[in-house]
Amino acid sequence: MGIEWSVSSVVGLVLAVLLLGVLILKLKARLALSRAKHRSLGGHSRLSRRIAALVPNYAFDDAQFFRADDASTEIAGRRRSEFERLSRLFRTRYQRTLQQTAEAARHISDLQFTESYRVPFQFSRLAKASFPMGSFLASSEGVKVTDLDGNASYDLTGSYGVNLLGYDFYKGCLERGAARVGALGPVLGSYPSLIADNVARLARISGKDEVSFHMSGTEAVMQAVRLARYHTRRSQLVRLCGAYHGWWGDVQPGVGNPVPAHDTYTLADMSEATLEVLRSRTDIACVLINPSQALYPNHGAPADSTLVHSRPDASVDRAAYAGWLKQLRAVCSERGIVLFFDEIFVGFRLALGGAQEYFGVDADLVTYGKTVGGGLPIGVVCGHHKYMKRFRDDRPADVCFARGTFNSHPYVMAAMNEFLRHLDTPEMQALYRDFDATWDRRTASLNRRLAERGLPVQATHLASIWTVCYTRSSRYNWMFQYYLRAEGLALSWIGTGRLIFSLNYTEDDFEAVAERFIAAAEAMQRGGWWEVGALGSDRAIKRRILREMLAHYAAPWKPGSRKADGVVGRPLDARL
Repeated sequence: MGIEWSVSSVVGLVLAVLLLGVLILKLKARLALSRAKHRSLGGHSRLSRRIAALVPNYAFDDAQFFRADDASTEIAGRRRSEFERLSRLFRTRYQRTLQQTAEAARHISDLQFTESYRVPFQFSRLAKASFPMGSFLASSEGVKVTDLDGNASYDLTGSYGVNLLGYDFYKGCLERGAARVGALGPVLGSYPSLIADNVARLARISGKDEVSFHMSGTEAVMQAVRLARYHTRRSQLVRLCGAYHGWWGDVQPGVGNPVPAHDTYTLADMSEATLEVLRSRTDIACVLINPSQALYPNHGAPADSTLVHSRPDASVDRAAYAGWLKQLRAVCSERGIVLFFDEIFVGFRLALGGAQEYFGVDADLVTYGKTVGGGLPIGVVCGHHKYMKRFRDDRPADVCFARGTFNSHPYVMAAMNEFLRHLDTPEMQALYRDFDATWDRRTASLNRRLAERGLPVQATHLASIWTVCYTRSSRYNWMFQYYLRAEGLALSWIGTGRLIFSLNYTEDDFEAVAERFIAAAEAMQRGGWWEVGALGSDRAIKRRILREMLAHYAAPWKPGSRKADGVVGRPLDARL
């Protein structure tokens, strides 16, 4: 009996040791994963969703709006005067455009969203009422767009990246392309003959064997991730903190996604800890790279709606980011992880061969979109045969399905062909030859002039993609977008976080933009918005916002308040 007990004890001890070992390994892997996350909320998707759900909605009243930084009465008065002047200007200059936008917004949910998120939410109620934005345009020509009131503005929206070569060029792509497939019309399922030329050109540009077409960039990303999971037989994808890959849940796991993503790791960009996770784990199918992150590693494009403090230049140089990508390439090759370049936005903005050529790194899968459609919607996946194949020869029922009714629409394929053929012209070769030098010089010139005038704003760039950086802490940096618009510069709804120049900007065109940019900054400074009041640092601003939120939660429970008396709810414009 003693012997039996002894054997049982030994077996139990061995099992306990094995279990402990497994737990230690799991804990070690979990700790490594935690170390590889960026310290910001953007690096912690689940936590960011929880905190976002707790942020109270409060709005400044008329007095607080102009003194959110405890500015003096004199500065607040200057701000109020400027605010009212700009409001009158906008309502007078854009009357017809604003009227049509207001009528349409009742039925267009996208407009309701964008109009509510142009500025930090504390300022949104009064800013929205005073500066309604028009969302309708009548025409485009050269580097300008014209609204319904006849106001022409220099376009810095880039149509979210579509407009690489100028709107006139894409008008030509659409017209010539439609003429080439007019006899075929909207026949779907079969291919127009020119698609063979498209895939050959895309294969050469991407350096990959095969191509598949999709209706949008988000859809192309979905298929690329699905293919990576299919061929590696692994579940997890890795996205880098701050990177945008479309609105699909698995690649947008934080704020904005109603449910958490279960098969996604969000890890830090340019981090050795991230490389260690990739080396050690066996469940990672792919790593997604958005090359525009070289402009702001570990941060998203800084939309004015979240611009609550300054944002100094966080960009890195080309060589540094290329070095990081090469390390990533080596680890992915070693571990059998699919390296995936999402070039939906930057494709052809960096080089004729895209980000792969620009950074000197060969990816396993590449997606293109935006501009490659010649002005029409498109998503493209390019990859080697071993990653693009959608079935297994030895398992006929084991497939990776992806189809779409409009994936190869004749008119889209024809417009695409016009765009791809243009890339091979001597004109385009010359354009890219001096590409970096041109945009480096233009950016440096504007920044020098801003600094000479003592204006606390600078621009940083990745080729023709800009973001505005503020060198002085202020709760009002978001106001700059309205001054830029007043000077005749068209911005996207996120404002100064991303300015996109088309490559048909001449030196004279750029100089006109630079003059307007400087004029807007000077007017912003005269208006007192960059006078910092008592909040002269980012830390002080963040602390103040935290106190405001806590005060909003605490106020209803004070004696005599509606909540303390059993009444639930509080007006949106609750005063702090």
